[in-house]
Amino acid sequence: MSPMAVLAQEPGVSQGAIILLVVVLGLAVLVFGILLLSYGWLYIRAAVSGAKVNFRTLIAMRLRRVDPGAIVAARISAVKAGLEISTEQLETHFLAGGHVERVVIALIAASKADIDLTFDRACAIDLAGRDVLEAVQASVVPKVIDCPNPQQGRMTVDGVALDGIQVKVKARVTVRTNLDRLIGGAGEATIIARVGEGIVSTIGSSPTHKRVMENPDTISKTVLAKGLDAGTAYEILSIDIADVDIGENIGAKLQADQAEADKRVAQAMAEKRRAMAVAMEQEMKAKVRENEAVVMLAQAEVPKAIAFAFREGKLGVMDYYNLRNVQADTDMRRSISGKSGGDSDVNA
Repeated sequence: MSPMAVLAQEPGVSQGAIILLVVVLGLAVLVFGILLLSYGWLYIRAAVSGAKVNFRTLIAMRLRRVDPGAIVAARISAVKAGLEISTEQLETHFLAGGHVERVVIALIAASKADIDLTFDRACAIDLAGRDVLEAVQASVVPKVIDCPNPQQGRMTVDGVALDGIQVKVKARVTVRTNLDRLIGGAGEATIIARVGEGIVSTIGSSPTHKRVMENPDTISKTVLAKGLDAGTAYEILSIDIADVDIGENIGAKLQADQAEADKRVAQAMAEKRRAMAVAMEQEMKAKVRENEAVVMLAQAEVPKAIAFAFREGKLGVMDYYNLRNVQADTDMRRSISGKSGGDSDVNA
């Protein structure tokens, strides 16, 4: 006889209570089945891999909005690689917004390469926005950086030697990640800028472009000796000159531009002097007109003076005729010589 039938025969047990009990048991079985289907495979997978995770812990992960699959996969990888990382540590990093799987892979790579990298430091690098796996890989296999970066639209670093000839250089910088300076250290852009500055400075201090062409390794040696990796997340291993080419004659071009500028300045000064001369000429003409006006005013006073002399008796008729004869003789001489003498007429 079934348990339900036994309960039905018991005195004092109602039919409603039996139905409620059946519903509760059914719900419990359903919930257990759902949990078993959801987390049973993860539990079995972790147990078989030797990275056992408590079933209750898997349920708690879901309640804390943690992806149990990612945590279990990361823990299995760590255990298989001989790393002891607890689920609590993985959950903490996941809740902080980190990439659990990449951190674990980076720790495995560092362990195999005999690089001293702890879980806390790897998490700090990951949370700082750095790719911890790429950093570890760059520590094992050095990375080559083109200087300048072709993606920025420039193909060469251009410098001008002391003889005025432009030299175009393309360099390749081999770097290795410095995990101790990865947090807070400068990135590739700083390395490229510093190397470019060193190349330009080295070319600019060379007496001739021929010396740069003959010994391009002097550029890399000089730049490398400046310690350009200070304060960066990388350690510079070598700087290799990939290409050296001759550009324009910047010195001659600058001299030509300077000569053209000097010519324009001289032309401007000459135009200024010409304008001043024209202004002075106009001013002199104005003064001549002014003096001519003064002369005409003075000539207009002559008849008045003659009339006054007649009235005062200081000038006789014969004196006046003699004056007219002199004036007539002067006008005749002027007309013969081709000069106008109209201004000499004096009205009585």
